Amino acid sequence: MPAFDIQTARFNMIEQQIRPWNVLDSGVLDLLASVRRDEFVPPEHKALAYADLEIPLPGGQYMLTPRVEARLLQDAAVQKTDSVLEIGTGSGFLTALLARRAARVLSLELSPELVAFAKSNLQKAGITNVDVRQGDGSQGAAAQGPFDVIVLGGSVADVPHKLLDQLKIGGRLAAIVGDDPIMRATIITRTSATDFRTSQPWDCDAPRLQNFAQVSRFTF
Repeated sequence: MPAFDIQTARFNMIEQQIRPWNVLDSGVLDLLASVRRDEFVPPEHKALAYADLEIPLPGGQYMLTPRVEARLLQDAAVQKTDSVLEIGTGSGFLTALLARRAARVLSLELSPELVAFAKSNLQKAGITNVDVRQGDGSQGAAAQGPFDVIVLGGSVADVPHKLLDQLKIGGRLAAIVGDDPIMRATIITRTSATDFRTSQPWDCDAPRLQNFAQVSRFTF
């Protein structure tokens, strides 16, 4: 794809997909204009890098759409001093955005193939404050916590308390919670050792993260 086409596609992504979704944080918009999404997608899908699509990844996984990535990033309110835990590295693109906003990012990914893919992408992008590890993100990383921010890079039926326990007081967890066809972006803020505040500012749909428990549904 010629550089001009990439620039045009990226501009259109920001102006036609992301701004209309109430992503107005100038820092987030600047990041999306500078971090090349086409360098984080599988080579066969480069032409779709800036489209409003969930791009397929190895192992049956998918990248979130650009507007969902951008809105999660904005609503997580990542600060330069923050320690971030990401669950589900995928291609490493959201990881890269988080790393540019935070002090450090630990990212957990189940698939060894995606771990290698994301590490390669992040290295090529010159991002060094990220530790990508193969691991079960549903368990979190208590030994490396607590964290200022936890971001789930896919949807879950419910947020495990085990992850909430790994938030610092004042920390935020950003996730997409629910079941098809109703899922909601969920921002949970830890307000004290025992209390949490939850908001669900927007609806969306997103691929499932693996190894998270499904909510039991009983019928009588």
